[in-house]
Amino acid sequence: MFKILTLNNISIVGLERLPREHYEVASEIQHPDAVLLRSFKMHDWPIPASLKAIGRAGAGVNNIPVDKMSAKGIPVFNAPGANANAVKELVLAGLLLTARNILPSWAYTRQLQGTDEELAKQVEAGKKQFVGYELAKRRLGVIGLGAIGVKVANAALALGMDVIGYDPEITVKNALQLSPQVKQALNIQEILTNAEFVTVHVPLVEKTRHIINAERLKSSYKGLKLFNFSREGVVDDEAVCAAIEEGQVSNYVCDFPTNQLLAHERVVTLPHLGASTKEAEENCAVMVADQIRDYLEHGTIHNAVNFPEVEMPRESEYRLLVVNSNVPHMIERISSAIAKANLNINNMLNKSRSGVACTLVDVDCSITEPVVQEIKDIEGVLTVRTL
Repeated sequence: MFKILTLNNISIVGLERLPREHYEVASEIQHPDAVLLRSFKMHDWPIPASLKAIGRAGAGVNNIPVDKMSAKGIPVFNAPGANANAVKELVLAGLLLTARNILPSWAYTRQLQGTDEELAKQVEAGKKQFVGYELAKRRLGVIGLGAIGVKVANAALALGMDVIGYDPEITVKNALQLSPQVKQALNIQEILTNAEFVTVHVPLVEKTRHIINAERLKSSYKGLKLFNFSREGVVDDEAVCAAIEEGQVSNYVCDFPTNQLLAHERVVTLPHLGASTKEAEENCAVMVADQIRDYLEHGTIHNAVNFPEVEMPRESEYRLLVVNSNVPHMIERISSAIAKANLNINNMLNKSRSGVACTLVDVDCSITEPVVQEIKDIEGVLTVRTL
């Protein structure tokens, strides 16, 4: 029986992927094998010795101490792309809010008073100040062509926009899904200089912090409309507000309110609504629950932010999973311990990523505790499990 601790509310559709005859799921549970969470901040959370995996029902993992988990041999799974459509639709809403002056015009009509005839006259007199423009034939720049960025780019093309994109690390899968009509930029500055609208879709890591900053905004498109439904911190809010005051940036729409942004009339802030749809929450929960189950039962690893992709068809009911530091001679030592116990290896797979390596071994008979302990005692081994 595996024990799963939920640190946030997780969609029941996802939890139902964990069969109750093999999984105990609760918001309070001792010695959990895995944790499922959304926004819970784990950096000061005491890590149970029993913990084998973490599942983040969403894309960003800034609330999880990933390096600390890697050092303990614990994979951190996320759900890339599961909320992509929800975020894409919100970006499109942001484009339309900006282009058609929807929020200021709504605020104007809400304060009108008088009879219906008087209201009609006020509407006709006041609507001139809210004249907008159409999105067709205007240029959108997309920084980050992951699952969300690709959907945004393709959707903007469908609206008739001209789209340029930048992502030096685009995957083959996302490249195949990206419309060939999307022009490729050589760098971020090319996007900012040539696009009237720019939307950012990158994870928050050290190299992406404040990728939209004062220096880059100085030579951006005059009257730039900027959108951030990615992560707080990828855009320098102070620099954007200064660029608005200078007339370099026209509007800023983001999902991360701060006091500075709330006070600015040309900034629209939303309460982190990017993935806040029922469908997105269900998609994320299903994806991460399936990944946790595959890892606990079979050692399969998909969409772990700190571990390699690992999948090997079972050739035996007896399987061993070893997670270790990525150092030389490790496979040799693991194989030696297995051979010493007269176990025949039916199949073996070893994958590595940065400083972590994972080895799956299928053998022909039961793996005893002394064998497991001998492998655990190898210098550099982080975790060992029989599956």
